[in-house]
Amino acid sequence: MTPADLSRTVLRAVRRAVDEDALRAPVPARVRVERTRPGGSGDYACAVALQLAGPAALPAREVAGILRERMTAAPGVGRVEITGPGFLNFHLDDAAEAAARAALVHETGRRGIRYGWADGPTGQVHQLHHRREVRAAVVADAVARLLRARGALVRTTCEEAPDPDWARLGVTVDAYGRPPAPPRETRPVPAGATAGELLERLGPDAARWGLLRPATHDRAPLDGSLLVQTEGNPLFLVRYAHARARALTRGARLLGFTAASPQELSSVAEEASAGAGEPPPVAGERPASGEGTPAPAEQIPDPAGERSASALHTLLADHPGVLADAARHQAPDRLARHLETVAAAFLDFHDTARPLPVGDEKPSAAHRSRLALAEAAGTVLAGGLALLGISAPEHL
Repeated sequence: MTPADLSRTVLRAVRRAVDEDALRAPVPARVRVERTRPGGSGDYACAVALQLAGPAALPAREVAGILRERMTAAPGVGRVEITGPGFLNFHLDDAAEAAARAALVHETGRRGIRYGWADGPTGQVHQLHHRREVRAAVVADAVARLLRARGALVRTTCEEAPDPDWARLGVTVDAYGRPPAPPRETRPVPAGATAGELLERLGPDAARWGLLRPATHDRAPLDGSLLVQTEGNPLFLVRYAHARARALTRGARLLGFTAASPQELSSVAEEASAGAGEPPPVAGERPASGEGTPAPAEQIPDPAGERSASALHTLLADHPGVLADAARHQAPDRLARHLETVAAAFLDFHDTARPLPVGDEKPSAAHRSRLALAEAAGTVLAGGLALLGISAPEHL
């Protein structure tokens, strides 16, 4: 069950409660479901009860209880809890969780770097206007990319003729001069340097990252740390993680195997959920794969690898929501920070789950599934960097 599936399930519960006259409130057009934050309960959480409490003239926890009664038997939902002032917290059953992971990896592969984009035009129109200053221009350009990815039509204008060096930073301006209608103006803290100076010192990728990574109300550090080739440099971390994901695909090809297909992912998910209730093996022993036959080492569940895979799956599932939030708030820094988190989670997964065979291991279904997840992570990193106007190298 994906967040979109769960959102529709909650919405159906709201409609049912209204139809049954258990809840007297307007049915919202959409319901937002998010991954539970650290310290929370369950797999997903929803605040719709707080949204409906006022119109329904009921306490939010009572509204949450009405909705919970209509969701406990929903397919894929194992348990529903009410926490805090009235948050609904959902625990998915193991089969649904495994199927959701398989569907996520498949959807990422199907959509490619457009994973998380809107399915089509939304009819929204945005006018972005900015000063003749390099950071304002780069931020407006990134915001325009995000809004277009979410299906909006966007027009950017600059109060004066653009700096010719902006083109080398990937910035385009539709027109210059003051628009007839007062627009929402992009006014970040100025960079304190021209585009030409930044290009000479940093190059286009590091310059764009340095201008976009801080929130617009913060000063943008534009020093040599943006060029340091270590994981302490967030830009290097993100691009290195992408390059490692691509290297895994190349390495697998040399070993004679490829990532799992959607059908294989579904099969692995079914096997994982079918064995979810089996007791874990005794420490130091291998689970039996037949009468008196120890299971191959690569089939023994690795708790660290499972945790890192689960964390990476969660972040990839969050990606569409991050794009929507970054576009809605016109804040490309939100996407940049998300990419840093994905990159760190991918490298942890890379080191603990081992997508490629090691030593005498033979490529297995587990390796093919891990490779599919690694490729999905690389796709998300490439797509996010593209929306920020930054290249994603295959080798680094």
